[in-house]
Amino acid sequence: MTLKTALIQQHNVADTQDNIRRLTNSIKDAADQGAQLVVLQELHNSLYFCQTEDVNQFDLAEPIPGPSTDYYAQLAKEQGIVLVTSLFERRAAGLYHNTAVVFDKDGTIAGCYRKMHIPDDPAYYEKFYFTPGDLGFHPIDTSVGRLGVLVCWDQWFPEAARLMALQGAQILIYPTAIGYESTDTPEEQQRQREAWTTVQRSHAVANGLPVVAVNRVGFEPDPSKQTNGIQFWGSSFVAGPQGELLYRAPDNEEALALVDIDLQHSEQVRRWWPFLRDRRIDQYGDLLKRFI
Repeated sequence: MTLKTALIQQHNVADTQDNIRRLTNSIKDAADQGAQLVVLQELHNSLYFCQTEDVNQFDLAEPIPGPSTDYYAQLAKEQGIVLVTSLFERRAAGLYHNTAVVFDKDGTIAGCYRKMHIPDDPAYYEKFYFTPGDLGFHPIDTSVGRLGVLVCWDQWFPEAARLMALQGAQILIYPTAIGYESTDTPEEQQRQREAWTTVQRSHAVANGLPVVAVNRVGFEPDPSKQTNGIQFWGSSFVAGPQGELLYRAPDNEEALALVDIDLQHSEQVRRWWPFLRDRRIDQYGDLLKRFI
């Protein structure tokens, strides 16, 4: 089975409605080109607000179901696509999540995933905003296959990818928001970007699955001026089940790309490299410890 997958890499601005309008145009364009699955970047409606700790930013959060899910559900239905979105969820007063919502082509919510690993670093103060997910690591069944949807910081943890694979995920998907700090040297910036790509390609290899990562792109200032802002490095990509790069977006401009992903190829790769067969599950108990 070949899955025609669209990646939408966008430079967001302060005007949320403008971001949504441009996303909508890109989604429609992707559907017109035959996309079956469309993947958006992390927190795609707004700027990446986690550069500062500001309680007023909680006003951006919405319930699920809510206005954004209603909008994207109708869009998925109109275009006949499976759509992977990333929203700021208001679960209750004082309780918020970073949540991926997947819509099937009939407009129904196929499933949700709440980001499990939450970073807390300069310019990425996500622990202030997001409660760690409590839905576990479970793939989402859709009309185009079983999707292992994770979010950004989750991509650095092989355990998350493995748990998705062990439950039959056919593809790993990572909506993302990551970029450079301007004071880093160009060499350090490239090391970081290549590490980000490499670790996700390794998930593809270790699990015999294709990987789709969609990042935002462009500069977003730090409202607090504590840092010099983030230059999001784009570079959204698709890797095949042997880690081979099928597509990689530019690091400095928006992109809409359609990539044909051969889901059946994973079957052949796993026959050649049967890692799941050879796992020593009787010896992995210490992985549940913080440190040994």
